[in-house]
Amino acid sequence: MEDKKTVKNKRRFEGAVVGNKMAKTISVLVVRAKIHPKYKKQYKVSKKYKVDDPKLEAKIGDKVIFEECRPISKDKKWRLVSIIK
Repeated sequence: MEDKKTVKNKRRFEGAVVGNKMAKTISVLVVRAKIHPKYKKQYKVSKKYKVDDPKLEAKIGDKVIFEECRPISKDKKWRLVSIIK
């Protein structure tokens, strides 16, 4: 039996910042393509995530990468990794 903690792979997403009015939090829109199971047609699905940004680095319109972390608040379970302009 190992005593070391095994770090689980964390989910990472890339999206565009659509809001930064909250304290230390940004709202990020992630758009992805899905394929309809019956008609095999691609369509877009979008979802907004609340991401922790303690240094207030991200601005509206920036492309960012964020990953899963421990729950910081009721809605905030994601942490900013980097900004891709």
